[in-house]
Amino acid sequence: MLYIGIDLGTSAVKLLLMDEKGQIRNIVTEEYDIYFPKPGWSEQKPEDWVTAVVKGVRELTKDVDPQEVAGIGAGGQMHGLVVLDEDDNVIRPAILWNDGRTQEETDFLNYVIGKEKLTKLTGNIAFAGFTAPKILWMMNHEKEQFARIKRIMLPKDYINYVLTGVHCTDYSDASGMLLLDVEHKCWSKEMLEICNITEEQMPKLFESYEVVGNLLPEMAEKLGLSPNVKVVAGAGDNAAAAVGTGVVGEGGCNVSLGTSGTIFISSKKFSVDSGNALHAFAHADGGWHLMGCMLSAASCNKWWMDEIIDTEDYKGEQEGITDDKLGKNHVFYLPYLMGERAPHNDPAARSCFIGMTMDTTRADMTQAVLEGVAFGIRDSLEAAKALGIEVKTSMICGGGAKSRVWKKIFANVLGIELTIPETEQGPGYGGAILAAVGNHEYPSVQAAVDQLIKVTDTVKPDPELQARYDERYTKVYRTLYPTLKDTFQLL
Repeated sequence: MLYIGIDLGTSAVKLLLMDEKGQIRNIVTEEYDIYFPKPGWSEQKPEDWVTAVVKGVRELTKDVDPQEVAGIGAGGQMHGLVVLDEDDNVIRPAILWNDGRTQEETDFLNYVIGKEKLTKLTGNIAFAGFTAPKILWMMNHEKEQFARIKRIMLPKDYINYVLTGVHCTDYSDASGMLLLDVEHKCWSKEMLEICNITEEQMPKLFESYEVVGNLLPEMAEKLGLSPNVKVVAGAGDNAAAAVGTGVVGEGGCNVSLGTSGTIFISSKKFSVDSGNALHAFAHADGGWHLMGCMLSAASCNKWWMDEIIDTEDYKGEQEGITDDKLGKNHVFYLPYLMGERAPHNDPAARSCFIGMTMDTTRADMTQAVLEGVAFGIRDSLEAAKALGIEVKTSMICGGGAKSRVWKKIFANVLGIELTIPETEQGPGYGGAILAAVGNHEYPSVQAAVDQLIKVTDTVKPDPELQARYDERYTKVYRTLYPTLKDTFQLL
């Protein structure tokens, strides 16, 4: 049988077709627009996602027997607020995960409701990108539209709703709303009350691999598939990517270098970082995970290449970063293009270069961008270490992981061995695996990844280079944000 994985990203939806042995049969990408109505705002039209998915699925499956397609699973951008009225009309454009308009609402939750209470109710504190502050922002700034809300959902759940007619979400994605009691896997009634919404407006909760319904007949016709196709709940993009790289069960780790950057540590037990630098979320395998997320990762390199030095030759620009230069760069870069989440929780944080001199080269600046993102991920790894968590090895995936030099920088900045999966399709591959589990192709997510995930390469840290990066991280990088924090507020 065949399974469709949907990776509903920020700039495009990437769809893949996987057979029961885990082989990828086809991949299709459909782009859509992102809108920035005001500085720090970030929105998309949910209708554009549906158009892209329908077009993409038809292209994806044009050369196969539709009867062979058994299931669909989605991994999607997290935290985005999608709201529908009683007639199922989208009330306003979706407010995305990297939107920074909710500072007042975030401060209200963290400092009026209180971080301690939020952590008790949800396992997490408020971040500007989370869904609950967005709901409060609508209540405060769009009162008439807020009053029309019948259904609240997340981006990939809107796709599932259109496909099946079932108002659903999964525990991993719901964890990032700040409305879920993550430890007990239920909606927090007190958090719903704080946000002036009801449980009737919230989607039904499922494990990521559970079937939520079959394709609606009209959607099956649009997609060119059988109405017998089963749709599973799917997962937030990072949890889905973790499944797609085999990071499930106890002690697995994955570093993802996409538009955002994450370090993801899986566990069979629920735990909370008392410093609140790491998110405590449910995992797509039925367990939990700790995750540190920086808002701009590979997007920093894309910004530098596309907007500043105006080149499409990403690989060529990195050729000037020779091994002898690693760990010796005098230029530092802070990767806060959209503010920052972990560990600073500061929407006002901004990117900057520091340390340039008359002999600074273009290659030095490019290297600083790559190193700055790696240092940013290390901030979250240090928070995990403070909890007594020991990470010796990690998978690495995402568009940025295709760079040889960036992987070497990461291995030495983090001081851990990095492994590269044979299939680097992240959330889409994870979504397809979840669909296969939901269709009883495998008895569990663990059993599926044990059979399907293979490692093709390993990057080990070099003790001498690791020591140089340790010194630069400890003595310089970690001092930059605290020094500049007040200046960012002035900006």
